[in-house]
Amino acid sequence: MSRRRPRMSGRRNAARSGRRARDGLAAATLRNVAAEANLAIGSIRHYFDGHDELIIFAAQELGRRISQRVRAHAEQIFANADNRAERRRLSEALLEEWLPLDGDRHRETVLRHTFTVAARTRAELSPHAEALRDTMIAIIHRVLTSARDQGGLSPEIDIGLETARLHALLDGLSLQGLTEPRHVRRVLRHHLDALPQTRHRG
Repeated sequence: MSRRRPRMSGRRNAARSGRRARDGLAAATLRNVAAEANLAIGSIRHYFDGHDELIIFAAQELGRRISQRVRAHAEQIFANADNRAERRRLSEALLEEWLPLDGDRHRETVLRHTFTVAARTRAELSPHAEALRDTMIAIIHRVLTSARDQGGLSPEIDIGLETARLHALLDGLSLQGLTEPRHVRRVLRHHLDALPQTRHRG
């Protein structure tokens, strides 16, 4: 008989401590996470059956937190549908959620890349790594499609290709930004400026 799970808030608190593991996924043992969260190891075992379940839940929590922030940006973009400059600024801020531009996003970026690498050799992690990637791609596609439909980008733009290019750029910038973040925001802005724009007749 399966044991009853404790409240979601307790699992999330433990998962956040797993995300803060300083030496990668391998260091996020139940004992280390318990120490990070100032909990008895028995408490962590009550939340998770083992290391793999802890790491998978941490990755799911990562996706949830990023999606929550992205939705907040998206609501602001829709609220400013008639203000092209403000839409662009808000779209840029939305995409920056995947870049390590502050302490929280730095930790999230470390987990995301570490999790992706681990999934190459651990089949049980692969579906969850793919879910993180697919969510990121879907949001980028939606941002570009919305910009095109609202007249900010050329109607002839290849949304599929530009989604792939921007996804690759954000992935690379997020990795580079872990050690050298100075130019990350400027490179993203330059890429967005170079996208095919709508030609306005004079």
